[in-house]
Amino acid sequence: MRERRRTYKIRYPEKQEISTPVCPYCGQKAVIRPAEYVHGAQTIEPGTKLYVCSGYPVCDAYVGVHKGSKRPYGTLANSALRNKRIRTHRELNKLVQAGVMNKSEVYQWLAIQLNLPYSETHIGYFTEEMCDQAMERCRRVFRQHRGRNKDAA
Repeated sequence: MRERRRTYKIRYPEKQEISTPVCPYCGQKAVIRPAEYVHGAQTIEPGTKLYVCSGYPVCDAYVGVHKGSKRPYGTLANSALRNKRIRTHRELNKLVQAGVMNKSEVYQWLAIQLNLPYSETHIGYFTEEMCDQAMERCRRVFRQHRGRNKDAA
């Protein structure tokens, strides 16, 4: 019988005061803009919003905004960091899709792996180095899982 694990959900206060994000690269304030401002016709979901560095396009830092709010998905990120965050999400999703862990379990496991409180284990706040660590650990677990399944077959 599979042991049940306790899961935790991140909860945000109902009326959390949102301060305007400041770009970590150039120090300028971010401004909420439609995603089309950055992505043009390639916007995946029309109507979505982004916090965009006011130095854009010279400074290309931006981050998505939760629908219907002014709460950012994380910290502003340049192209390199956005790419790593996307790749990190893909590695986490591989574990879920392979049935290794469910999404909540992956984040609990990752919190332990990175020595972070569960409430701070959010890829949108990760640095490039944290993304690298998370991806490597995910790949290791995925390889182990795949190896066990090959041996069992």
